[in-house]
Amino acid sequence: MTASTASTGEGHHRRNGQAALVDPLAARRAPGDPPWDVYLTGTVFLDIVFTGLDSAPVRGTESWARGMGSSPGGVANMATALARLGLRTSLAAAFGDDHYGEYCWDALEQGEGIDLAASRTVPGWHSPVTVSMAYEGERTMVSHGHEPPPEEPAPDCPPHARAAVASLTPGTRDPWIAQAAARGTRVFADVGWDDTGAWDLAGLADLEHCEAFLPNAEEAMRYTRADCPRAAAHALTEHVPLAVVTLGAEGAYAVDGRTGETAEVPAIAVEALDPTGAGDVFVAGFVTGTLADWPLADRVAFAGLTAALSVQEFGGSLSAPGWSEIAAWWRRVQSVEGQAPEALRRYAFLEGLLPREETTPWPLRRAVPTIGFGRSA
Repeated sequence: MTASTASTGEGHHRRNGQAALVDPLAARRAPGDPPWDVYLTGTVFLDIVFTGLDSAPVRGTESWARGMGSSPGGVANMATALARLGLRTSLAAAFGDDHYGEYCWDALEQGEGIDLAASRTVPGWHSPVTVSMAYEGERTMVSHGHEPPPEEPAPDCPPHARAAVASLTPGTRDPWIAQAAARGTRVFADVGWDDTGAWDLAGLADLEHCEAFLPNAEEAMRYTRADCPRAAAHALTEHVPLAVVTLGAEGAYAVDGRTGETAEVPAIAVEALDPTGAGDVFVAGFVTGTLADWPLADRVAFAGLTAALSVQEFGGSLSAPGWSEIAAWWRRVQSVEGQAPEALRRYAFLEGLLPREETTPWPLRRAVPTIGFGRSA
């Protein structure tokens, strides 16, 4: 297995010989556009997810899970979510030359149409692994991996793309972010938990190159010292043009500091099977709507919808919905007798995007209990 051959991005819209259901950027495409819609880089994990646990594991006992799934994880969650929404996606990552690495490479390149020209296989480096246990609507994770090898793709010169998704690290600058922004790439950023406990916005130096910042409520309040997530969102617009704060079961709140526009959309109530990767799917939905130039409230609503659909499937990356799942949800909502008119109005913008007739799309890969059947599935 070697790095894939560079391409123009046209192949992304075909998977296993079938055309993608929807191209959300069709009206925006023109000759001379960047070859990629979104570029991202990071670490790919093999995720092993246990679901159907009645409670958290107890020390000294053995717990049996009713469900289990394996899928690419880490940055693969975001890459897959973007690709399934019809965006031409380029990923730079290191892959081990073990069976886990081969499975993840195949699942992303062949299964999802993600371009891996900027990725590479590293001999002798085993793939990082995360075991995730889902119970009571939450998850607990245990990960193992060695330090990324020096040969890991260094994205000092990222491919030209409309947008990029960056995960900011406190106290660290990633040169590729400034370089991408200088070329006109719109950078969307999220952030993980600050293990240093400083929660200092000045430590997120690359935020100055970003168009949007999408933390959760706890992260936003800690970074801004605000006493509520909505106040935190407004405070963040002093550092980045667009702030979107996810509010868990309450939905999300967004502020555009350039126009003063705000949007708050409640979450869609669903029975969550596995929340792994839902935050990544939310970001992917918001990026899609932004590149398509939708109104702010529609972008937030679409992001919340895609995240809600994802938690009803096993696994992180392979739980991400495609347009066929979105269309099925919309038809179901319209068919429910007594459906609240405001709910129908909120997602009416989907009408112009979704196929008018029910189609039979190429089935999406889903997380499976083992990777052993990958070559014959």
